[in-house]
Amino acid sequence: MNRVDSRARAQVIRCLAEGNSVRSTVRITGIAKNTIVKLLLEAAEVCREYQDSAIRNLTCKRLQLDEIWSFVGSTEKNTSAEKNAQGNSDVWTWTAIDADSKLIVSWLVGNRDSVCATEFVKDVASRLKHRVQLTTDGHRPYIVAVEAAFGADVDYAVLEKIYGKPEG
Repeated sequence: MNRVDSRARAQVIRCLAEGNSVRSTVRITGIAKNTIVKLLLEAAEVCREYQDSAIRNLTCKRLQLDEIWSFVGSTEKNTSAEKNAQGNSDVWTWTAIDADSKLIVSWLVGNRDSVCATEFVKDVASRLKHRVQLTTDGHRPYIVAVEAAFGADVDYAVLEKIYGKPEG
């Protein structure tokens, strides 16, 4: 890492921010894959620290909370016990978005369980300046998590979508 100057580091970050893969960034910059991955991890940590300190005392009025499914390496049903121990499996990104500004107030990558739900919603609550209107889907862990994080100091609604053929 010490041999990569600031200009080359900036070029790597620009490539990745533009949506280039790590391998294409290697081809574009001539910098080794492992070096690019290390730089990406360093940049991610700096961004996480900045977001954690800067996104505080928010005056959001309406927040929408949801989770997005993805996987690392392979899906849970296609992951061996050995690969699972290495971290390959399903993963969920919990998101809280301000309905008006579209700011991502908070996010958490983890399992889709009550432990992650509680940690996530407590983080959301810690970033807000005042009472907020909160909307989630029907995922049950939200109910306990919202109570634990906000108590009665929230306007909370569950929006359940019903899919099917329209009547008529």
